[in-house]
Amino acid sequence: MDRRDGRKADQLRRLEIVRACNIHAEGSACIEMGHTRVVCTASLEYKVPQFLRGSGRGWVTAEYGMLPRSTRERMNRESVAGKQGGRTLEIQRLIGRSLRAVTDLNTLKEYTIWMDCDVIQADGGTRTAAINGAYLALYDAFRRLVEEKKLPELPFTDSVAAISVGIVDGVPLLDLDFDEDERAEVDMNVIMTGAGSLVEVQGTGEKRAFTRDEHTALLDLAQSGIEKITWLQNQAIFAADGTALLEGGS
Repeated sequence: MDRRDGRKADQLRRLEIVRACNIHAEGSACIEMGHTRVVCTASLEYKVPQFLRGSGRGWVTAEYGMLPRSTRERMNRESVAGKQGGRTLEIQRLIGRSLRAVTDLNTLKEYTIWMDCDVIQADGGTRTAAINGAYLALYDAFRRLVEEKKLPELPFTDSVAAISVGIVDGVPLLDLDFDEDERAEVDMNVIMTGAGSLVEVQGTGEKRAFTRDEHTALLDLAQSGIEKITWLQNQAIFAADGTALLEGGS
């Protein structure tokens, strides 16, 4: 099938990462996946939640939000309503779980890292873009703790990355934009470590049921995309200017 940006079914959108994009945060990364843009910051707090006090273990948690004009029509700030919506709570919990899955909380001591992921422009895949950027912001926050000799080493057990896949008009597609996501018969978000272990799979038959074979095909497609994202994350970590780019269709 023809995609509006000319990509093949198994190709990512243009992906750009810029680390250290916030001068105040202990760690930060700005990420663009196609037209989706997310700013991720990591903030250090010298305490942990009540249930961890005295345990010697640290904590990583996340907040997620969309700016009013990140979408095609203006949306109200959730602060105006006085509470966060169910989708927002679901996504920020997903981000937190994904980062904790690759963090050794026992070596983090009693520090909390707050991850803030703010969507400034949305065109599908905001939660997966947030995870991809948040990992890099967290990496820089951990590296700062090591440089300041507050930790002996980075408390990571692996890297983590995420991508959306789906079946649109009967065809499995990688990295869905908003229009493709709206039309998807089957929609799936996949979070995976750099070693290829699954952290979470969110798969839904939006318009029909799907088979085990289709499920496997989507997982394989997601893994191929995540491997490229992981490679780009590493490029950004080791780049002198903290930036990395993967052109659309790669």
